[in-house]
Amino acid sequence: MQIILLDKVVNLGNLGEIVKVKDGYARNFLIPTGRARRATEAAKAEFEARRIELEKAAAGKLAECQKLGEKLAGTTIKLTQKAGVDGRLFGSVTNADIAEELVKAGYKVVKSNVRMPHGPVKIVGDNTVSVALHTDVVVEITVSVYGESA
Repeated sequence: MQIILLDKVVNLGNLGEIVKVKDGYARNFLIPTGRARRATEAAKAEFEARRIELEKAAAGKLAECQKLGEKLAGTTIKLTQKAGVDGRLFGSVTNADIAEELVKAGYKVVKSNVRMPHGPVKIVGDNTVSVALHTDVVVEITVSVYGESA
């Protein structure tokens, strides 16, 4: 299926590009989330008429994410979990826990923005985690996990 991208999509293309993707990817993800539209002649004409408006909105969103990224970069959040004597956690620290702490600290972050390259944290100590605020804005934060005796 050919679609027009209404937003930058990682590993696919930029705003305004016409790309060919599998039908399911377009129908189930790109079109419902508003990132793309079927590439019909009417849709192409409508996109060209709205191109400047869409590019301005994308630039504004990127600028907002860059401002938030500058404030967020280098932030350290502290979490306390129950742990054994050897420093292993009884549970784990997930991206939902980290996003919740960032929201408490006043940052506008959702669970899907937190990227944990090595999976959930299962030991006490400092860990580096990526927060992807935008496809072009990825910042590193430090998560300090402290053990609490059971």
